[in-house]
Amino acid sequence: MALSARRKRLAEAFETIYELYNRRELVHPDPLEFLYRYDRVEDREIAALIASSLAYGRVTMILKSAACVLDAMGSSPRAFIESGSETAWREQFADFRHRFTSGDDVAALLGGIKRVIGKSGLLGEFLRSSRRACGTLEGALDALAEELEGGRKNSLLCRPSLGSACKRHFLMLRWMVRHDEVDPGGWLGLDPAELLVPLDTHMYSVCRSLRFTRRASADLKTAREITSVFASLRPDDPVRYDFALTRFGIRPDMSEAELIKLCTSARHERNE
Repeated sequence: MALSARRKRLAEAFETIYELYNRRELVHPDPLEFLYRYDRVEDREIAALIASSLAYGRVTMILKSAACVLDAMGSSPRAFIESGSETAWREQFADFRHRFTSGDDVAALLGGIKRVIGKSGLLGEFLRSSRRACGTLEGALDALAEELEGGRKNSLLCRPSLGSACKRHFLMLRWMVRHDEVDPGGWLGLDPAELLVPLDTHMYSVCRSLRFTRRASADLKTAREITSVFASLRPDDPVRYDFALTRFGIRPDMSEAELIKLCTSARHERNE
């Protein structure tokens, strides 16, 4: 389907922003930077789950907390998981605190990772097989969270079936499913076209300003609505612009007002 003239202008504006700002040197401060430590998918996927699960609150605290956990795991998170136990991790992270996440939550998450990789080999393989079984990536993500929980509620995990936008886990999927200069990828067999926008406060504010949504809460329905707009521009890769757009408002040298100004002339009207 051909894009309307207005949508075409918006797509061109986003492509320009992507070309200018989707660059690795602009990643900091972002928990994504921890993934660059690991060449092996077996390690990177564990780092992605841990770093994204802690991605709530102030970014300085997110980076500090993610570093605390990942530094303790050494050069290979996979080897750390395989050789450890939840009892030992509970003691090791006894003093850990990230807002309402405790060291027990961290230990339980590591225990859940050990169960999943023991059954499926890779977190990504669990997602692929769950996607085939349930028919949607959202359903597969829900199944992964349920398996990681092991029947115990954990502040580090969220589930689409409960209506949450699951920003943290869709962030992990973006990092691991897409592959470009910024997103390192590694999970094959999952389609970027199925990804949902990781709806954080920055993306929600930008999309409200651009009239991609009028919904009053940043929940799963809102994430789907916003993703549908991006999918109308890039059906093969609806989260293509997520990193570049969220630099504005996160980095001190890039303001959200500047971004809105860049997009104003191409603003998309939902009811055109």
